[in-house]
Amino acid sequence: MKIKFVIIMFLAIFALPGCASIEKAKRTDGLEIENQNLRARIERLQKEKVREIKHVVEQKGRELSELEKAKFELEEALKKEIGDYKAKLEMTERGLVITFLSEVFFDSGKDVIREDGKGSLQKVAEVLNQNVPDSNVAIEGHTDNQPIRYSGWKTNWELSSARALAVLHYLIDECTVKPTRLSANGYGEFQPVAANDTKENMQKNRRVEIVILPSKLSKMKVN
Repeated sequence: MKIKFVIIMFLAIFALPGCASIEKAKRTDGLEIENQNLRARIERLQKEKVREIKHVVEQKGRELSELEKAKFELEEALKKEIGDYKAKLEMTERGLVITFLSEVFFDSGKDVIREDGKGSLQKVAEVLNQNVPDSNVAIEGHTDNQPIRYSGWKTNWELSSARALAVLHYLIDECTVKPTRLSANGYGEFQPVAANDTKENMQKNRRVEIVILPSKLSKMKVN
């Protein structure tokens, strides 16, 4: 019996390391499989990210191309206004900004569009309808900091808002721009582009800005 017991113990002692090695190998294999799965998942996510970035870049390129074409068309159409320093075009983070001095469209203290200013809006509307038909458009009214004295408006807020709305309604009623594309805001004297310390600077601050938004931002705004 003693001999049999010794043999069993001997076999058990030598079997234990073998079992441990097998378990260790199984764990190693399991970890390797898990690592392979993780690597595959990371690779898949990286590919998806690359495709997403590529799509965004292509979309941005198309939007920029649309706005760049619109800018070129407007530079040609508004050559006189730009040459007379009554208008300017800028590509900004918001989109393409068309800035008109208020005197192009309005008499002092008024919100009725002048006859000789309607042609400029018609030129803008043609580009809006033909070159960037999917882009939304923000119309913004601005004034200098001189308080209202004679025109009957309560403050510059009301005047700037009324002028922005006058441009909006003209684009809709006379130029067939879709109303769903347009918005109007009045900022009064609170977003100046120059110090209100000279007549020339105050003239710069009295302005109407028409902002053509990139089509992607337009869709986000609508949704």
